[in-house]
Amino acid sequence: MAVDADPDYGLLDRSGISAMAFHPRPDPGPPPQGATDHMIEVEPGVAIAARFYLLGPEHPTLLYFHGNGEVVGDHDQFSHVYEESGLNLFVAEFRGYGKSGGVSSMEHLVADARPIAAYFHATLDEQGCDPRRFVMGRSMGASPALEIAARAPEGFQGAIIESGAAGVRGMLDRAGYPDNAEGWRLIATHEAKIRSIRLPTMQLHGAVDDLVPMASATELYEMLEGAAARQLAVIEGAGHNDILWRGQVRYMELVREFVAEHSPQPG
Repeated sequence: MAVDADPDYGLLDRSGISAMAFHPRPDPGPPPQGATDHMIEVEPGVAIAARFYLLGPEHPTLLYFHGNGEVVGDHDQFSHVYEESGLNLFVAEFRGYGKSGGVSSMEHLVADARPIAAYFHATLDEQGCDPRRFVMGRSMGASPALEIAARAPEGFQGAIIESGAAGVRGMLDRAGYPDNAEGWRLIATHEAKIRSIRLPTMQLHGAVDDLVPMASATELYEMLEGAAARQLAVIEGAGHNDILWRGQVRYMELVREFVAEHSPQPG
């Protein structure tokens, strides 16, 4: 199997797996003071919503993909945590979520990541923002973040995965998808893609996460064997949806350390 083969994530949609996976909801609210909303065209007639919490152009910026059932407006309540850590936060959505157009699907969840990354860089360049840029994905948002790390790493210094799993094998198994060539081809090409990642990576994972158990985080860590550096940081006492609040001090300390360690040095 060629390492550079494109995984056919549309299989997850055609087999009905995606129909059970997504939980979109609207997000009609305006951005708070100091933040700006953006609509990113990912194909003609379809745009993805994003919200940019800009502390200042001299600070590093995270391109952040949120988790399932979440929308960009949810981040109004904790963007200050990133601001207090000296970070800009650019939160991108999925099709069908919030103000975003289109219909949610696994194929588009991944495919939309690259045009979103291109828009992110163009926007930051236009505003004269610092070149220290990192991609981050939480839970379901790990999929687009890993796509960028593998297929569009240019301009990023590292990738952070929070509460994320290794990939598609578990989804196929849980759905009872037949053991056939099409399924195995998706597994092989997806895992080859993850193994091709060279960006430094850090995983943040709750010790008592019962939705994405530690075994899944460990599996992903092992696949990231080609990364320039890799780290699996466990937040004790944290589950899947409370990891930031239960481990906020350590969580943000790890993020700051990762950004500092992998930022370009001046001169």
